[in-house]
Amino acid sequence: MIRDFFYLQKSDRKVILTLLGMLAAAFCVIFFMGEENDMTGFAGEEDSLGYANIANGADAHAAYRNNRASYSDNQASYAHNKAGYYDSPSSYSNNHSFYANGNADYPDEMGDYGGKTGNYDDKSANRPHAERFPFDPNTADSTQLLRLGLKPWQVRAIYRYRAAGGVYQKPTDFAKLYGLTVKQYRELAPYIRISEDYRPAATLIKGEGMSAANNSAQHTARYPKKIKEGEYVILNTADTAELKRVPGIGSYFARKIVEYGERLGGYVDINQLDEIEDFPADAKKYLRVSNPNPRRLNVNRLTLNELKRHPYVSYYQARAITDYRRLRGALKSLNDLSLLEDFTQEAIDRLLPYVEY
Repeated sequence: MIRDFFYLQKSDRKVILTLLGMLAAAFCVIFFMGEENDMTGFAGEEDSLGYANIANGADAHAAYRNNRASYSDNQASYAHNKAGYYDSPSSYSNNHSFYANGNADYPDEMGDYGGKTGNYDDKSANRPHAERFPFDPNTADSTQLLRLGLKPWQVRAIYRYRAAGGVYQKPTDFAKLYGLTVKQYRELAPYIRISEDYRPAATLIKGEGMSAANNSAQHTARYPKKIKEGEYVILNTADTAELKRVPGIGSYFARKIVEYGERLGGYVDINQLDEIEDFPADAKKYLRVSNPNPRRLNVNRLTLNELKRHPYVSYYQARAITDYRRLRGALKSLNDLSLLEDFTQEAIDRLLPYVEY
């Protein structure tokens, strides 16, 4: 089997042998050519090194002669410098005397300058001197304010404050000026003069000089005069000021009566006041309900949220009303709800004056 696999025809064997012979010849040629190139390169390198050494030797000899000549020149220059060194003390003396004369003149120049260091440290020499004179910050113009030592942007701030309706009513108001230091204010405070025209009008009225009528009005407004027994106040039309005239009712209960009446839509019975927490029962004899006309709820149109806002309608009662309308149609009477668990007869009677259909 193997023999049959490697069996080749005669023509194929000739071609393969020819190719192998050509490859062997090519390897031989390459091998011999590589050895010749190596030998030639080695010989060339030796020749180049020889010639380089010869050239370098000639250059080195010439360089030696040049260095020797340069050395001789350096010897001569050294001798010349040495001679000049011994001659230099006279020149040094002349230079020293020159600098000595310069130092002697220097104090005179400093004296003529007038104290250079002192003038440079005094940074405020060129600043305008701040003046002190009486002024009214409500009427002073920009020239006066600048003369007082204020900065231009502070003057502009004062002008903007006055243009916006601001008034300096007392000297301490000027201390609120932005950028004003404590030192500046203390210096300016003795010179601030506020005109009487700019003081609050309330200062004209003193506590001791108030009239008896004003005292009486204030006292009445704060502590109203109580009504006597047999007199009464109409509950649905009275405001808090009138309600406070009722014995036992102050500002708190007067406000609660008005607020609860608004939630109900108006009082229909005096006993509804008992629904206000801790309401004094003795005060009811001074109150009357006359011709009640409460605000009514349309139970067939209002939504659940609108119905439950009334003090007599809870969330579950409002939901029962809307469910009844959805399942059975419009209500004709609150008695239609009497079979529902959330509506007792008491609840229906209490709500009856406030509903319409």
